[in-house]
Amino acid sequence: MRPLLASLPLLALLGGCSLMPNWGSLPSITGEKVLGVLTPYRVEVVQGNVLTKEMVARVKPGMPKAQVRDLLGSPLLTDVFHESRWDYPFTIRRQGAPLQQRLVVAIFDGDNLKSLDVPADLPTEIDFVASVNTFKPSGKQPKLELSEAERSALPPPKRSAEAAPTAAAEGPAPGRTYPPLDAKLGAGS
Repeated sequence: MRPLLASLPLLALLGGCSLMPNWGSLPSITGEKVLGVLTPYRVEVVQGNVLTKEMVARVKPGMPKAQVRDLLGSPLLTDVFHESRWDYPFTIRRQGAPLQQRLVVAIFDGDNLKSLDVPADLPTEIDFVASVNTFKPSGKQPKLELSEAERSALPPPKRSAEAAPTAAAEGPAPGRTYPPLDAKLGAGS
């Protein structure tokens, strides 16, 4: 009887294997779920310079390199052999959001900006934040203010029976004397 009881966990484990999908039906490691149930943790990877339409709109041809660097930030890639080209690549890989990749290229003629190659899908600041925001709001926004009708329906505040007497009626509160701020004022008065 004892060998049969000892083999029950092994039989249960082998019986559970028949419920598992075969390896061919499993999604690849780049899929969202493993074994159809688990979502693996993916490290958030952000590389490069975040550039938006508003940032790029401030850059005009003829600007010196220093001013372009102030407006767009330091380029991620500069080439010793192509000093007249600055590359601003951007990549973000975030769980729950689609992969984003863009490349903005600044071409210089000497020290001045000649042209700025901007991709067509460059987002605005609001669009960029919305694209990387993986927080899904519940849809119902909390009410932050009362209407006038709701305010008038509120009961008036109750006065405390132990309301402190006013300072004008009784003078300064006992035990609250402070030294003068200036020592000369205290000696002369």
